[in-house]
Amino acid sequence: RVTRGDFEWVYTEQPHTQRRKEILAKYPEIKALMGPDPHLKWIVSGMVFVQLLACYLVKDLSWKWIFFWAYAFGGCINHSLTLAIHDISHNVAFGNKQAKWNRWFAVFANLPIGIPYSASFKKYHIDHHRYLGGDSLDVDIPTDFEGWFFCTPLRKLLWLFLQPLFYSLRPLYVNPKAITRMEILNALVQFSTDLIIYYLWGLKPVIYLIAGTLLCLGFHPISGHFIAEHYMFLKGYETYSYYGPLNWLTFNVGYHMEHHDFPSIPGCRLPMVKKIAAEYYDNLPHHQSWIRVLWDFVFDDTLGPYSRVKRLCKLAKES
Repeated sequence: RVTRGDFEWVYTEQPHTQRRKEILAKYPEIKALMGPDPHLKWIVSGMVFVQLLACYLVKDLSWKWIFFWAYAFGGCINHSLTLAIHDISHNVAFGNKQAKWNRWFAVFANLPIGIPYSASFKKYHIDHHRYLGGDSLDVDIPTDFEGWFFCTPLRKLLWLFLQPLFYSLRPLYVNPKAITRMEILNALVQFSTDLIIYYLWGLKPVIYLIAGTLLCLGFHPISGHFIAEHYMFLKGYETYSYYGPLNWLTFNVGYHMEHHDFPSIPGCRLPMVKKIAAEYYDNLPHHQSWIRVLWDFVFDDTLGPYSRVKRLCKLAKES
C-alpha cells in the first residue's frame, strides 16, 4: 500500500469480486435472489404520480412554501427516485432480457426530477462497479481540486451543498464520453414534460421539482449515503453498509456492501443476502446513522473528499 497525493492508493483488485465468488460457492441459493423486482415498477409509478399531484397542489403557494415543501417532501421523493433509477440501471425493473423496457422506465422515473439524469447515470454507473476506485474511470471519486480545496469544515459543508453540481460536471472532466442517443431522448422527454407542467400550472411547480432535486441531493439527511458508501472512515475499508430506517425510503441503498457484491440483486432482497451470508457481513464496519456520517465528514479533520481509495485499472474489453 503506497500513498500518492492524499488519496489512499492501493494496488490490489477490488474486494467485491472475490467475496462474491466465495459467497456463491458456499450459498448457491443466493442466485435465486437475482432477477427483477415485480413491485418496483408499481412503487415508482406511484411516486411519479404523487409528484405530479404535488405540482398541481403547490401552483398557488408562496415561494417560501414552495422551497419548504421542495426540501421537506418533494425532494425526498426525488432523491428516492434517483435511487430507484440506480436499481433500474441494473435491469431489476423488468429483467436483463428487457433492457429497453428498463431504459425507458428509468426515463419515466426521471420525470419528477426535472433534469435529465437517467441515461447519463446508466452510462457511468457501469464503470463504478467494474472499476471501483479506478483512476480516471470511476467518476464517483472526487477530483484532486475537490480534495485540495474542500478541506476545512466550512468548505466541506459547501461541498456537500454543491454535490449535485460536482456529480453532474465531474464525469465531463474525469472521463468524458460521447453523448448517446438515449441521453438525447431522455433530455427531449424530460424538457417536454417540464414545458407541459409550466404550460398547465406555471413556473412554481417546475421550480418545486428542480429545487427539491438540487436541495435533497445536496445537504440533506438522505444524502448521507453519498458519503457513507465509499468514503474511508476506517483505513483499508472502501465500501460500507448502513442498516438503519432510511433504507425504507431509499430502496435499501444502505446495503451497499451487499449491493457491490451482488449488483444484479434488487434492493428489496439485499437484506436476505446479509441474512444468508451473515458471517461475511456482520463483522465488517458499517454506519449507524447517515446524519452522523455527515457530521463526522464535516468536523473530523481526517475526513474529506480525499478520503477515498483509488487504484489503477486496466480497461476491460467490451464483449
